[in-house]
Amino acid sequence: MRLSTRSRYGIRALLDIARHSAEGPVRLREIARRQEVSLSYLEHIVGPLIAGGILRSTRGVYGGVSLMRRPEDISVAEVFALLEGQVAAVDCVINPTVCPRSDTCATHRLWREMTDAMNAVLGSRTLADLLDGDSGEGSNSCAHPAMRALKNPVMRGAAADDAWGDAPVGVAD
Repeated sequence: MRLSTRSRYGIRALLDIARHSAEGPVRLREIARRQEVSLSYLEHIVGPLIAGGILRSTRGVYGGVSLMRRPEDISVAEVFALLEGQVAAVDCVINPTVCPRSDTCATHRLWREMTDAMNAVLGSRTLADLLDGDSGEGSNSCAHPAMRALKNPVMRGAAADDAWGDAPVGVAD
C-alpha cells in the first residue's frame, strides 16, 4: 500500500503550521513555498482539515490558517481519516462485498492484520509526537516554539501555554 501525496503533504502542512503559527495565522502561500507543494493542491488539502475541525481559517490582511487544537490533541489517524477516508491494506477489509471471495479468501486475515497494524500506528501518534522528534534547529525544522518549551524545564505551564495563544476556536468569517 502506498500513501497518497494528499496525506503526506497534509501532515507536512500541519507540522509547518504548528511550527510557524506562534506569530499568528500562517499563509498558505508560505506553506506551499516551504513545503514545495503547489498552492492549488495545498488549498484542496486544507479544506477537509478546516471542515474536520483541525484547522481554522482567518480572513483578511493578516489571515491564514492555524491549528484549532494543540498538536498533542491531533492524532495522525484523524488527519488520515479526513484526507484519505478509512485506511486499509486492501478494499475488501473495509467492504467485503467488493470481492466475492472475501469470506473464503486465504489472504483476507493477512490484509486485516496489516490494516489493524497500520491503524494502530496512526492512532498512537500525534502531531506533537512528530514535532517532538524535531530538534527545532535548522531551516527544515518543524518544531513549534511551544514544543521546544515542553522540552525546556524552565519554560513550562503558563509560559508554554502562552506560546499557543488564546485564539477562539472556530472558522473565521
